Amino acid sequence: MQNNSLDDLLYKIADARRKPDFSNLLAILQRRVPLRPTCFEFTINNTIYRHVTGKSVPQDGDGLGWSRYLVEAFAKLGYDFAVVGGWHLNALVFPLGEKHTVKSKSLNDGVMITDRASFEKYAWPDLDVSRLQPLALMANELPDGMKIICCGYEGILETTIDLVGFENLCLLLYMDPELTAEIFRQVGSRILSYYRHVVQFDSVGAIIANDDWGFKTQTMLAPDDLRRLVFPWYQKIVDFVHASGKPVILHSCGNPEGIIEDIIEKMRFDGKHSYEDTIVPVEQAIERWSDRIAIIGGIDVDFLSTRSVDQIRERTQSIRDIAMRKGGIAIGSGNSIPDYIPIDSYCAMQETALGLD
Repeated sequence: MQNNSLDDLLYKIADARRKPDFSNLLAILQRRVPLRPTCFEFTINNTIYRHVTGKSVPQDGDGLGWSRYLVEAFAKLGYDFAVVGGWHLNALVFPLGEKHTVKSKSLNDGVMITDRASFEKYAWPDLDVSRLQPLALMANELPDGMKIICCGYEGILETTIDLVGFENLCLLLYMDPELTAEIFRQVGSRILSYYRHVVQFDSVGAIIANDDWGFKTQTMLAPDDLRRLVFPWYQKIVDFVHASGKPVILHSCGNPEGIIEDIIEKMRFDGKHSYEDTIVPVEQAIERWSDRIAIIGGIDVDFLSTRSVDQIRERTQSIRDIAMRKGGIAIGSGNSIPDYIPIDSYCAMQETALGLD
């Protein structure tokens, strides 16, 4: 049943002769109305990728294999881009301690830096520029009109928490602020270098900076600490990418209320991705912020997981109508399409979003 829905979606996309056209997403990031309804997903899942491509998941470390695999899948599913980067290319990987394999993730697991001595011993990675070569090769392989959106492995705050642990980081902020700033400098400078390199490739049409900054009710660190330790690095990333003539999307989960002005006015991201109904439903985000920043995706993952196909179609249609009237809105999930979302539900959203219903 679910594979039939996916096959029906692929048939309708092919029958409509829909071709990738990245200029539609660029129009949205410039807060204009695109020529046609335009969709966005950060990641989908390997069940869908495998069915769409008819191919096995590429081996870890095969950056070119992953690039080709994702480009084929995203193109067939009706997107104007494919998100490729961090964990596909593995060009910048921070060594971590052993992590326990469980369904939930501890923010204190696998830490490497707990004090000045462990900081001095840590083997800081260098960017492996050779692993970015797939981005050069894909320039001649992308379907006409399609581009890559390049993401990172993890963001500056996420990586620092991986290295230090969340509780230890909170203590270090007050017990050793100089060491804390130096850790962020080591992480931030390397991630800045990564984005400075990837944005230069002709295959890359935009950057997505992925870094979760908040919980459901507040930011993970106090806004002033984020402004001092994290945001200056993203301002440098955005400034460099903009100087290269390309836009930057922010993917960040959590409550943005205390930092939304920083996101829009200080760092000047072109689009904001990741929304939850329990924090700020995407319809409210559109009403409050879409005049100043593009609203990317937004249909809540829990909504997609639990509601009927008819309810998903109705909500998607409503957002599509707003998007084609107002501009500056790409249609998609609030975060990603994990494998627990029914394929029928994803197909209902995608078919309606593309105007194929």
